[in-house]
Amino acid sequence: MSTALKTDSVWFTTKGQVVIPMRLRKLFRIEDGTRAIVTATEDGILLKPVTSVTIRKLRGILKRKPGDKPFAQEWAEHKAGEIALEEAKYARSTGSR
Repeated sequence: MSTALKTDSVWFTTKGQVVIPMRLRKLFRIEDGTRAIVTATEDGILLKPVTSVTIRKLRGILKRKPGDKPFAQEWAEHKAGEIALEEAKYARSTGSR
């Protein structure tokens, strides 16, 4: 995946629907029927497609063994790692440190 970010403009329909540009659908492997998670952030709306790649990454995360970290702690660490990766990508793409 390219680290360079390109901005696209989209329009919302009266139903709140939006068309994701083709290059982004290909980049993120979004196909007909792909579901997404929608999150409100300080910067706006974050739309994360739930693709087979995402599902494979999360497979097995719910399996618990005696002595493992509590799921809530493991999930918080996972999300903190995702945020750090996104921030690093953004910093590289904008040239900020």
